[in-house]
Amino acid sequence: MRVCVIGAGLSGLAAAHALKARNIELVCLEKAPDVGGIWRQPQAGERGPAYQALHLNSAKQLTGYTDFPMPSDLPLYPRHSDVAAYLRSFAEWAGLLPHVELRTEVLAVRQGSDGAWAVASRDADGAVAVRSFEQVIVASGHHSEPALPNPLPLGADSFTGTILHSMDYCDGSDFAGKRVIVVGLGASAVDIAADVSRHAAQTVLSVRRGLHIVPKQLFGMPVDLIAEAPRWNSMSFPEQRRFVEQALLVARGKLSNYGLPEPDHPIFSSAVTISDEILSLIRHGAVTPKSAIDSLGGSKVSFTDGSSMEADAIVYCTGFRMAFPFLPAGCPIGPQGTVELYKRVVAPDRPGLYFVGLIRPVGSITRLVEAQSQWVAGIVAGDVALPSADVMRKEISAYLDGIVERYGRTEGASIQVDVGPYRRELSRVA
Repeated sequence: MRVCVIGAGLSGLAAAHALKARNIELVCLEKAPDVGGIWRQPQAGERGPAYQALHLNSAKQLTGYTDFPMPSDLPLYPRHSDVAAYLRSFAEWAGLLPHVELRTEVLAVRQGSDGAWAVASRDADGAVAVRSFEQVIVASGHHSEPALPNPLPLGADSFTGTILHSMDYCDGSDFAGKRVIVVGLGASAVDIAADVSRHAAQTVLSVRRGLHIVPKQLFGMPVDLIAEAPRWNSMSFPEQRRFVEQALLVARGKLSNYGLPEPDHPIFSSAVTISDEILSLIRHGAVTPKSAIDSLGGSKVSFTDGSSMEADAIVYCTGFRMAFPFLPAGCPIGPQGTVELYKRVVAPDRPGLYFVGLIRPVGSITRLVEAQSQWVAGIVAGDVALPSADVMRKEISAYLDGIVERYGRTEGASIQVDVGPYRRELSRVA
């Protein structure tokens, strides 16, 4: 067959749609029981980040596909189940379901001496099949392996409560009447702390490093729609940074006024946290900020600021490690732990291997995923030519140098992109 798409979430469906529109033969392999990716509520026996309280942080106008907008009766920020239902309806509308093999896990992807790709997969009955493809598109995302602190705090083995990662968190009602510590300040941490606070006897947010917290709307307008505005895109990067920093001071003041650490970096030099709730909940006493956890012992949790508390549960919202166990070692993550892809899509030394959705934008991802998919479909169809491997490696090196200059050598920074500039970049090569 011509193309194997791995993953049937938002990115995989976009890639399949772009291929089908060009009448390119494809099969899409998805290990879950349905399409929808991380927006599906995990079923019994599954792990997944779609906790009950999960909602979009990006406006539905930009999160829905261009050819198939989200329904008008959905709120501006739909909940995860609405997004999952929307993705399934898109797959039905686009005629993709006949091309999707559900409950099919990819075990290995290897390129032969003839350039073809052998894809080994296992279906729901446990049967293993190996099929040959001309091209492979990996769209399995980067919420792969839950990342816990290594090592865990001193005394973790003696803690009498429950320790879990956000991957295994489902609903705040599971912690009714309990004393809960949520660790982290990213999107899942503030969401889960807010959810827990509606049920728990006590909710503490343990924060090691300050991050910029941005409301979903500024000046009454969704922040990702601001990022699409012509005026915004006419600004230089320093001007954009100053604009947002001043707007945040007006909208919420300093984070230290809420008991949170001030960020040690300018905005847009690390991932931002989008939340309308967490600062209000802190001000109302529903969530109490604390410093990092220092040690555990029995039910006692001690913090680096010298304080302590009794706790029944600790929820680590400490992110994920990117993992592609089915791919050859070193692809796409190089020896320095950075993703090494031309234009964040093409593996320069492995012809016929592409990645869609392996990016972390400041804004909605959908338009970028669509642009990536259209570009890859053009390459597969023979309408777009790639430069030499040397040229692609030079572009990757220059891009990663810019990432280090802006973000430092932080894990996961190598997939950061800015929405407007990246879309323009893809349009130039398509």
